[in-house]
Amino acid sequence: MWLIARRSFAQDWARLTATMLAVLFSVGLMSGALQFALRAEAAVSGSDASEYARVDVLVQPRGADPDDVFSVPQGEVRPGAIASVPGVAAVAGDAAVPVTIVGAHGRPVTPPAGAGTALRPWIPDARLSAYHLVSGRAPAADDEVAVVRHVASAGGLHAGSATTLLLPNSTQRVRVVGVVTVRGRGAVASGDLILGTPTAVHRAAGLRPGTWQGLWVKAAPGVTAAALRARLVPVMRPDVVRKASDVRHRQSAELQGAGASVGGAIGMLASVAVFTGLFVVANAFGTLVRQRTRRLALLSAIGARPRQIKRLVRFEALVLGVVASAGGLVAGYGVSEILTRLFAQDGFDISAGEVQVGWVALVFPFAAGVVTTQLAAWRPARRAARIAPIEALRSSTAEGRGRIWPRLVGALAIFGASWMFFGPVFAVANDKTEVGIDRTIGIVVLILMGSMVCVSGLAVLAPFFVGPLGGLVGRLGMLVSGESGRLARATITRSPRRVSSAAASLMLGVALVAATGLLITSVHQRGAEAGAQTLAADHVIATNGRTSDGAAPLPGDTAARVARVPGVTAAVALTRTEVELVSPKMKIADEVPGPPVFLNVTGASDVRPVLRFGGHLPALRPGEIGVASPLVTAYHLWPGRRIVVHGARGNVTLTVAGRYHDPSHVFADQALVAPATMAMLDPGATTSAVLVRGTAPTRALAAAVADVPVARVYEPAAYVRVAVASMEKGLRVVYGFIGMSLVISLFGMATTMSLSVFERTREFGMLGAVGTTVRQIRSIVRWEAATVVLLGVLLGMATAVGTVALLHVATGSSYIRVHLPWWLLAVVVGGAGAVTWATSALPARRAAGVPVLEAAKAE
Repeated sequence: MWLIARRSFAQDWARLTATMLAVLFSVGLMSGALQFALRAEAAVSGSDASEYARVDVLVQPRGADPDDVFSVPQGEVRPGAIASVPGVAAVAGDAAVPVTIVGAHGRPVTPPAGAGTALRPWIPDARLSAYHLVSGRAPAADDEVAVVRHVASAGGLHAGSATTLLLPNSTQRVRVVGVVTVRGRGAVASGDLILGTPTAVHRAAGLRPGTWQGLWVKAAPGVTAAALRARLVPVMRPDVVRKASDVRHRQSAELQGAGASVGGAIGMLASVAVFTGLFVVANAFGTLVRQRTRRLALLSAIGARPRQIKRLVRFEALVLGVVASAGGLVAGYGVSEILTRLFAQDGFDISAGEVQVGWVALVFPFAAGVVTTQLAAWRPARRAARIAPIEALRSSTAEGRGRIWPRLVGALAIFGASWMFFGPVFAVANDKTEVGIDRTIGIVVLILMGSMVCVSGLAVLAPFFVGPLGGLVGRLGMLVSGESGRLARATITRSPRRVSSAAASLMLGVALVAATGLLITSVHQRGAEAGAQTLAADHVIATNGRTSDGAAPLPGDTAARVARVPGVTAAVALTRTEVELVSPKMKIADEVPGPPVFLNVTGASDVRPVLRFGGHLPALRPGEIGVASPLVTAYHLWPGRRIVVHGARGNVTLTVAGRYHDPSHVFADQALVAPATMAMLDPGATTSAVLVRGTAPTRALAAAVADVPVARVYEPAAYVRVAVASMEKGLRVVYGFIGMSLVISLFGMATTMSLSVFERTREFGMLGAVGTTVRQIRSIVRWEAATVVLLGVLLGMATAVGTVALLHVATGSSYIRVHLPWWLLAVVVGGAGAVTWATSALPARRAAGVPVLEAAKAE
């Protein structure tokens, strides 16, 4: 068996190259996805990289949320007599101001792994400070800052660089005078740090003299943190006194959970690559077994047992899997770097994490690649073992009709298995605790996974479609090419499995591209319509950069500046924050509390001059909230009801003033409050955009925000396009995975086409011997390729349209609807035709050049 396998590889290595590359890319996607997940976890789970690394006790104002260790404490604490408490060695005041720093490239510096950026005071006391200068010096003037190493590397900054800070209420030009690390890391658990003088940070936080947002306390030698906390509790009551180690451990646990969630999402996308690789390898080995029918039958005739023939096929798959998996591990590092860059563009930067080279990052993808090829070769190996010796007397191109019922039963079983994903869609769709984009994303993921399974079922049924379509193409070929068309029709209808194998790979590629294209065009078209329907402003001022929370914020005084420009009649700032709905409590069932509900709240003054909302929403007064229509039904937030939400400064009681509808889902998707109410919820809420009404020219508006490097003045249509694009956060990664999966499927198609031509070496040689011209032989191959295109496009487009239609029904979203533009259909059909022609051109030339003597000795 070893000698036979070696000979098979020596003869077929050129035709197996494309299959090997397909497996290599598939393993590369798996390896790259795992690399990215491990790197993301390393980037977000720096438990020892905390600014509290040398702190024993933290004192925070009353109302501080113990469940949110990354929130900025709101309120003030006074050091008072804390320094005189026995056991206190050092005390330092702390404050954190959300800030965005502009890099040397003119764009905001994205904090690592979806965290934030904060302006904090430089702590000079070495007993408390974990900041280690790696270059430069500590800030000494109010316009000087030190930055963590991640900010310096990501923003192209160094000691001596001048840059801009975007504070909640203003902009400030500063000079970077130092670069620091924390416990050897370039960022801390909460994100990036900008360190300024205590005076500058105190002023930026808006604190009263002698107060801070928190206190760092160091215990004296011999005093434990627990003992010091016990001494401080009665002195600082009602303020919150915590052990710093508890905060650090809580940060570590939350970040590790975030890393695991990211890894799970990437793993789900990588499953597309696994599925595609399995699909391609199964097709390739199925074609190889069919091509070697006579050889395997001869082995059976001379005494080879079915078990030995199974081993032969599986051994070939093993060698292919080992070689391809080894190459895939190398390719995985490149895939991981591509994923890192794509995620960074969407505001999730994990460049602070080190490249992973542990055994998990290497062994798991390698084993997965080998197992994938073995699974793909399982069915071809069983079919090879069942080849009877009598098959040695038949032509390798002859194909029996086969039994219909096993194929139908197999397809029905696969369709039934797809309900493992389709079934939970109903539960997610009826889950009243999930409203908005999270619910939609969950449904989309489940339906896409189920559709991938259905593709396998269609591939099983594909041979049944070859006869009618092949007859149609053959008749057309007879009209155009005469005798060549008749021969093409005969070869197509005689070997439906061969044609369906090539069409299956094309079907997968068409389904991936068409479904993605349908979703994108639907979102863009509906977004443009809804944006034009909602936005009544003449200009919009927003930033052109992104952070982990979306678009980079504007300074809070932007609206006031713009309002002073001659010709401006209204300048409405949109501020954003997130609050937790405390009351009414959501319940999954009677007496069973549901998960916490968070609301995205938009703060704005009178929006009627700049926005056109549906519903009935009166002018909002302090203490009132307007709620989007879907939330009114889901959470029973009827007008007139009093609710309690938890914001940055604790619980706030609000009254639902009315319901409205934002068809664009961009400006105020869930809730709307007046500026005075937003100040109660979150005084540091960021400004996302300023909507301007009036006749002021664009140049004058741009001059008003000229000191904000990332601010841009948009026309309404242009801003709508930017806002809708922001809704596609994360889709760049999806596009990347789909593109790579498409490459894999094309390699599979190229392999199948090449093997199908080689399979008919004897047939083409005999045709040449009886007078068929080179042009006619090429025409036969191309008409067969036309059948492949027709079958692949029809099944692929049907899958894509069915998937999007199911998404529309399940989500109920107006942004997802079946709208097939003519240009998308033309692109898909034209692309499929071009790919098929390219993959069949070389096989057609080879088929036309088969010598008669070679055909005579072929299998």
